[in-house]
Amino acid sequence: MKKVTSIMTQTKSSSKAEEGEPTPSQLIDARIKELRDWRGEMLARLRTLIKQADPEVVEEWKWRGVPVWSHAGIICTGETYKSVVKMTFAKGASLEDPSRLFNSSLEGNTRRAIDFHEGDKIDEKALMALIRAAVALNTAAQAAPRTTRSRTASKNS
Repeated sequence: MKKVTSIMTQTKSSSKAEEGEPTPSQLIDARIKELRDWRGEMLARLRTLIKQADPEVVEEWKWRGVPVWSHAGIICTGETYKSVVKMTFAKGASLEDPSRLFNSSLEGNTRRAIDFHEGDKIDEKALMALIRAAVALNTAAQAAPRTTRSRTASKNS
């Protein structure tokens, strides 16, 4: 029993301290490669457009395997399904969409999504404008002063 305990301890400690764990960007690279079809190509193209629209974007890997792009909060996710690549904007309901890119998750009060199917063309100019608008919304929300209790209390007096 002593041997098993020491092996388990080594495994736990080495996994935590292990250098060389893949970065979120490397995990996204791996997802694109493992798809090996139009979905990988579409996810790669969307990723490129996101980075072009916002060179300061941060790539993350959340919720057990979802690529996420953030700047002062989540901009969007890039989920892949059998017949669709879904680009979900975290605050999409608050964004102007004059080109009507949003075509999914339209009923909610917060998120909006764009479903891309095989063979779909990307309106790159409109998509990059939408990405920039999402970044602007995030950064504006972050910069906005928060109301304190004392201000609220004095207004109600």
